Amino acid sequence: MEVYQMKEKIVDIIAAYKGVDAAEIATDKPFNEIGLDSLDVAELVMQIEDACGVEIDITPELNCIDKLVEYIESK
Repeated sequence: MEVYQMKEKIVDIIAAYKGVDAAEIATDKPFNEIGLDSLDVAELVMQIEDACGVEIDITPELNCIDKLVEYIESK
């Protein structure tokens, strides 16, 4: 999957989870700044793992969509 498609898929998952338009999701902002707490992130990571077929070891460095996409692409 291309990086753009991966990012778009993750944004769509988060937008659906939050009940907002995907255009409202900033990919470079930390998760807490887009209204997600640690429990939200844990739930979303499980959804992203299923959707993208990867295993994600969430760390404090993976604090925004852009960094998460980079991590997934490196696997």
